[in-house]
Amino acid sequence: MNPNEVLHEHNLKRTGCREGIISVIMESGNPLSENEIRDRLSGTFDRTTFYRSFKTLQESKIIHKIVVDNQLVKYALDNTITQKQEHAHFYCEECQSVRCLESIPVKTPPLPDGFKATETEVIIKGLCDKCQKNIHA
Repeated sequence: MNPNEVLHEHNLKRTGCREGIISVIMESGNPLSENEIRDRLSGTFDRTTFYRSFKTLQESKIIHKIVVDNQLVKYALDNTITQKQEHAHFYCEECQSVRCLESIPVKTPPLPDGFKATETEVIIKGLCDKCQKNIHA
């Protein structure tokens, strides 16, 4: 699925900024921060246009937040777009990358009567394979 198809499927107007944000995330293959997305976005979109487009994509559930901690948030395409099941994420404390761990499914735990989960997140923190090799080199 390409950015234009994603926007069409969500009944959103096609704009260069929206398409660009989706393209950058798709091409990365890993979740990115707002700054990383903005830095990789080609074109001259002002801050207001970027943030409005970003907010629209979040509200439309095209992209979703991965909250690593109170100072670091990364974004990825929503699982409804990628057809992935809920999964864990790995945060490398050295290079600050976030990777999807699709081989580790996340299931919502049973909740007491009257409770309803809207989201379940698992973030595993440590060193990625590349940083682990660099430390032992």
